[in-house]
Amino acid sequence: MSDTGRYRVIDMKNGKWITVEPVDDKKNRSRSWGDIDPATKTVNGNYGNKYNGAVEEKDSIITKENGYDKIETTAVGESPTDIINKLLS
Repeated sequence: MSDTGRYRVIDMKNGKWITVEPVDDKKNRSRSWGDIDPATKTVNGNYGNKYNGAVEEKDSIITKENGYDKIETTAVGESPTDIINKLLS
């Protein structure tokens, strides 16, 4: 898994690859992870925007232009594993 939270799953039965990519809409966060400087206890606003375990929607690689023909989105609290199992069944 990368610092963006992106990872790939392969179905060993048919060789199908599934790419999972958390997208951060920033609607449900009061501040980015890692944005508080531990030395000064102030918000620096830089670190967490780069390394927060998700990508902004505009930076997603999962697009039709990149060859992804079946794009699924989870609801809040829904597991990507549930969607992966649905796609592989």
